[in-house]
Amino acid sequence: NPLDHFEKKEAKKMDRNTQLGVVAAREAVSHSRIIEDQVDKNRVGVIWGSGIGGLETFETEVLGWAKSEGIPRFNPFFIPKMIADITPGHVSMEYGFHGPNYTTVSACASSTNALIDAKMLLQLGKADVIVCGGSEAAVTASGMGGFNSMMALSTRNDDYKTASRPFDKDRDGFVLGEGAGCIILEEYEHAKKRGATIYAELAGGGLSADAYHMTAPHPEGLGAYLVMKNCLEDAGVTPDEVDHINMHGTSTPLGDIAESNAIVKLLGEHAFDIQINSTKSMTGHLLGAAGVIEAIAALGTILHGIVPPTINHFTDDENIDSRLDFTFNHAVKKDVKIAMSNTFGFGGHNACVLFKKL
Repeated sequence: NPLDHFEKKEAKKMDRNTQLGVVAAREAVSHSRIIEDQVDKNRVGVIWGSGIGGLETFETEVLGWAKSEGIPRFNPFFIPKMIADITPGHVSMEYGFHGPNYTTVSACASSTNALIDAKMLLQLGKADVIVCGGSEAAVTASGMGGFNSMMALSTRNDDYKTASRPFDKDRDGFVLGEGAGCIILEEYEHAKKRGATIYAELAGGGLSADAYHMTAPHPEGLGAYLVMKNCLEDAGVTPDEVDHINMHGTSTPLGDIAESNAIVKLLGEHAFDIQINSTKSMTGHLLGAAGVIEAIAALGTILHGIVPPTINHFTDDENIDSRLDFTFNHAVKKDVKIAMSNTFGFGGHNACVLFKKL
């Protein structure tokens, strides 16, 4: 409920996508103590990811205009509520952060791209701290209708609680989710100097393109293989050092196979010794917000030594290597020192991040 977090007048100026994002950013900023520690706000940036932006606002305003009689009128907040870049703007205005500020848009890879951009900006010395995250709120008539017309969504309406079933033989599409996540990225020496709580190192970021199809993955998982390979190289990590991968794993027939094959190609025999999973089985697919939320889940494996399960598995798919351990249906205790997280977006956009235990 937005009124639990915003005054009514303030809430009316934000699309639900932005409301979710601002709340997540507030939680992360509060937890990080960057305000209490009086970090130089000129050196704090906000980099955000959203694949669609204010879809609900766009839908409401355009449908309202079409139904209007006489002179059509739009809400003066229509455009600033709708545009995908507005969330980091609101966050920066709330706290007075004057550092780099923008939104990355690469469909479902958007917030992972934001993390990688933030990492590079810190390495270039353009900021000391970056509030980095993603949000999405596309559970609307047009959002559901649009994905449904592509046959991207599961139609398991008679058993909706198990509709998101990555890697299962009977998977038939993803379940649309909404939400937001936020991570505070900080230059290491800067974080140490102020006594910040440091959970892990964002050691690597990989990028690639499928260069194949508007919506379908490369059938051989070429882009998925390249993005993970590039991520490992950026981090200076060898394939046999990886302990865990949070997969893109959307529960789509083609995507799950391509990504699984890419992991086997990348890691070789080591692929069968690690836990891999898809937390989308529990959260659904949060589109542009998926990357940061799944990065947080991957971080959680390092912090807590527990790999979350891939739930809703009932039947093995003969097209997926049965030697892979997808952590089906039950969490697994594991000492994870290196965890990776994959996100792939329509248009063939691929992004991967790697975290190291400190």
